[in-house]
Amino acid sequence: MNRIHSFFLTLFCLLIGTAATARAQGTIHGYVTDASSGETLLMANIVIAGTAQGAATNTVGYYMLSGLEPGDYILAVSYIGYQTRRIDVTLRPGAHPRVDVALQPEYLVGDEVVVTGEREDEEERTRLGVNRMPAQLVMQLPAVFEADLFRSLQMLPGIKASSDFSSGLLIRGGSPDQTLILLDRTTVYNPSHFFGLFSTFNPDAIKDVQIYKGSYPARFGGRLGSVVDVYNKDGNREQAHGSVSLGLLASRASIEGPFEKGSWMLAARRSTLEPILAALRSGADGIPETFYFYDVNAKLNLDAGPKDRLSLATYAGLDKLRMSPVQDFSIDLPYGNRTGSLIWTHLFSHRLFATYALTGSHYFSNPDLSLGGSPFSRRNEVTEAGFKADMEYAPGERHQIEAGLWAGQIMLSLHDRGEGEGAFDLKRRTPYVAAYLQDVWRPAAAWSIKTGLRVQRYASDDALRPEPRLSVEGYLSPDLRVQAAYGRYYQYLTLASFYSMTAMDIWLGAGKGVPPAWGDQFGLGIKTVPAKGYRLDIETYARTMNDLFELDPNLQDPIGLPYARYFRYGEGLAYGAEVMLEKTDGALTGFAAYTYSRSTRRFPGVNGGASFPSRYERIHDVNLVLNYDLSRRWRTTLSFVYAAGQPYTRALGRIQYDDPFNSVPIDQIVVGRVNASRLPGYHRLDVGFTRRGRFFGVAESEFQIQVINLYNHRNIWFYDYDFQQNPVALDPVRMLPLLPNASLTVRF
Repeated sequence: MNRIHSFFLTLFCLLIGTAATARAQGTIHGYVTDASSGETLLMANIVIAGTAQGAATNTVGYYMLSGLEPGDYILAVSYIGYQTRRIDVTLRPGAHPRVDVALQPEYLVGDEVVVTGEREDEEERTRLGVNRMPAQLVMQLPAVFEADLFRSLQMLPGIKASSDFSSGLLIRGGSPDQTLILLDRTTVYNPSHFFGLFSTFNPDAIKDVQIYKGSYPARFGGRLGSVVDVYNKDGNREQAHGSVSLGLLASRASIEGPFEKGSWMLAARRSTLEPILAALRSGADGIPETFYFYDVNAKLNLDAGPKDRLSLATYAGLDKLRMSPVQDFSIDLPYGNRTGSLIWTHLFSHRLFATYALTGSHYFSNPDLSLGGSPFSRRNEVTEAGFKADMEYAPGERHQIEAGLWAGQIMLSLHDRGEGEGAFDLKRRTPYVAAYLQDVWRPAAAWSIKTGLRVQRYASDDALRPEPRLSVEGYLSPDLRVQAAYGRYYQYLTLASFYSMTAMDIWLGAGKGVPPAWGDQFGLGIKTVPAKGYRLDIETYARTMNDLFELDPNLQDPIGLPYARYFRYGEGLAYGAEVMLEKTDGALTGFAAYTYSRSTRRFPGVNGGASFPSRYERIHDVNLVLNYDLSRRWRTTLSFVYAAGQPYTRALGRIQYDDPFNSVPIDQIVVGRVNASRLPGYHRLDVGFTRRGRFFGVAESEFQIQVINLYNHRNIWFYDYDFQQNPVALDPVRMLPLLPNASLTVRF
C-alpha cells in the first residue's frame, strides 16, 4: 500500500506543478447531449474547425479543450447518428467558458445543423482496436427471435461466437473469460440467458457500447484480452417516453422520463415461451416443465448542482429451468445476475474532472439434479464489491492526464453435495487494489503519444504487478492515419466452461501455487478515407498468453488435493489481421469485414508438448452487413457470415476390456491428436425488413419481419459417434435451420 500512496503523492505534485502554467490560456469545456432526450453522448467528437486539435466526451458525456490562446473559435461537434453542429466561441484571456452542446438526431433538421469535413467526423471513431456498436444497429440486425447486443458484436471483425447457441464472445483468439464485461462500471460475470443463446443486455436499456478488442488503456485491468464497456440509458430529460415490443421468444417494455432535477429509466424483459412449451409437451418427451427468464434494468439520475451529478443503476436477471429429459433424470436450475452502481461525477474546475463509483456484482448458479434417485446439488457464486475513483486533468493543450484507483474484493464459492459422496467446498475471498496513470501527449498537431502504467495487487498474489501501456498515432495526410500500440496485462481469474450449458460454468482464481496469467499485446493499424462516405480500417495484432491456468480436464476428484493441483498450466499465442470497409452515407450503408486469425495453446503432456490450435481459432472470417432504405417507411437489412471450421478432437475408436471386479466390460475411447481435425466451414445469410409507421394513429410503431438462415444451411455444431461401426461413424449434430421471426414495437 505504501507504493500506492507514493504513486498518488507523485501524481498530486504533478497536477499542482502543471496547474501554474499557461495562466493566460483558456479552456472550453462542457457536456454533449441528445437534443431530443437530454441523454449524454459518450465519445462524441469535438474539434476546433480547421485544425487537428480536438477532444472526445468521456463516459459521462463531458469534454475539455484546454491550453487555448485567446481568440475566436468554431467548434465542430459530431456523433454517429446525429447532425454535426458548428458553434462560434469567443475566448477571452484566462477565461474558461462552459459550452454545453445539444445535437439533433439525423431525422430532425434545425437551422444550426451543418455538415463538416470527413476528418472532423472520424477523429474519435478510428482508434486502434476500438469499435462502437450503436444501439440502433443492434435493433436493426436480423436476430434469432430477439435483438441481442452480443450477437450484433459478433458481426464485427475479430469477434466470434462458438456456435449459434452461444452468445459468449471470442475476441482475437481469446477465451470468453479473457474479456472484461462492464455494465455501468460494474463487472458482469456470466451475462447470458437461455443457456447462452442470448446475452443479459436488454437492447431497450442500452445507451452506448465501447469494445476494446486489444491493447486497451490503463484505466482497465484484470483480463488478458479485451473489454466490453456497456452503459445503460440515463432516461429522457425532456418528456416521458415508453415502448412495448412483442416477439416470439420474449417481450419487452420500457419507460423513461424527467423529474425536477434529473431523469429515470426502467426497462423489463421476459420470455414468452410457456404457450409453445405447453403445446410441445403434449406430443414430445423431454420438454421442460418450467422455463422462463426475465431481467430488469433501472437507473436514476440526479443533478445535485451545476458541478455534481449522481447516478444510481441496478440490474437483476434470472433464468429458471425444471425438466426431466430422460427417465430417472431431472434437473432444477435457477441462475442469474445482480449488479448495482452508485456513481458521483464532480467538476472540480475547468481542468479537473472526477468520477467516483461504488459497484456490486453477484452471479449465482444453483442446480439440483437427480439421477436414478441419487441427488446432487451445486451452489456456485461469484460476488464482487468495489470502489473506483477516476480523474481527468487537462494541464494544457499538449497533455491530457488520467489517473485512478480501483479497490475491492472478489469472493468465489463452490459447494457440491452428492448422496453417498464426499462434499466439496471451496471458498476464496480475494481483496485487490490497483492504481493507474495515463498521459496523452501531443508533440505536434498531427501526432499523439499515449503512455500509461497500471499497477495492481491481489491478496492471493505476493507481488505488485506493473502493466505498462503505450500507443502512438498520427496523420501522414489529412485522410491517412497510422497507429501502433503495446500493453502488458495480468489475469487472476479463469473460467471452467461447459459448452453444453453455460449456467454450469465455474469461476476460479489464482492462489497459493497458482500465479496469475499474463501476456503482452502488440497492434498496428492504418485508417483511411478512400472516398467521401467510406472508411477503410486495417489492423494487425499479436498477443502472448503466459502462465495460463485451466481446470485440469483429467481431474477426477479434487477432494483433498492442494489447490494448485486443480489446474493444468500452459501458454498461448494469437495473431492476425482485420480489414473493414464501411459505407456511412446514402441510402445504402453498412460494412464488409475480413479477419485472418490464428490462436494456439501448449500444455505439457498434450500432443507431446507441441502447440495445437485452440478451440477459439477461426482462421478465416468474412462478415457483411448492409442496410438499404427502400422508402421513407421501409428498410431492409442483410447480414452474411462465413467462418472457417473450428478445431475439434476426433474420436477414432473404442477399446473394450474386462474389469476383474465387475462383470460389465469397460469401454475406453481412443482419440486423435487434440484439435487436429476441423469442422466444415460455417456460413449463414439472414435478411430482415422493417416498417416504420403509426400504431392506430396514437404512437410510433416498428414492425419487423426476419428470416434467419435464409438458404437453410445446417451448420454442424459437433459430431456424435457410433462406435458400433467400423470405422467409427460420424453423426453430425446441426445448428439452426431456416427460422422466420416477427416482432412489433410501439413507442409512445
